[in-house]
Amino acid sequence: MSDPQDAAETGEDHTGPELLHGVPMSSSRGQVVLHPGADAYLGLMADLLSDGYTMCVDLCGVDYLGAVDRRLPAGVTAERYEVVVNLLDLEGRRRIRVRVQVAATDPALPTITPMYPGAEAMEREAMDMFGIVFEGHPDPTRILLPEDWEGHPLRKDYAMGRIPVQFKAVEGR
Repeated sequence: MSDPQDAAETGEDHTGPELLHGVPMSSSRGQVVLHPGADAYLGLMADLLSDGYTMCVDLCGVDYLGAVDRRLPAGVTAERYEVVVNLLDLEGRRRIRVRVQVAATDPALPTITPMYPGAEAMEREAMDMFGIVFEGHPDPTRILLPEDWEGHPLRKDYAMGRIPVQFKAVEGR
């Protein structure tokens, strides 16, 4: 396939055997989606930067604890966690999504902050909320929670807390 956007322009969702930069490719709602393994992630991101995808507009974590249908291409092993990265090529007016499976036993990926400086805070948020470590990150401290906070609140097995609320009657009515 010569241009990844050609595959996505039909608007059909499929998980065919197509490869781009040596990683499985699919499309979702007209957008190209790449599914690298954790070991191929950093190399793919460098390749995409060279291809003109110069802006990281979003990076987030996902916890699929107990999920069954994940819509992954053949050959991609589903893991508990996933990191989703959305990139833009501003000159070529193109968008691409990268979905990386991250094992629960070792939730870690290399940082892309040196290539995409805008990902710095987003990686810290994914670490804070999901416990996914970005190795080589320039500032791996928590960004949303205090340093002494225990756990990662967006994990599906994180216990929900309660804050007691006392209601008062409105006087004068």
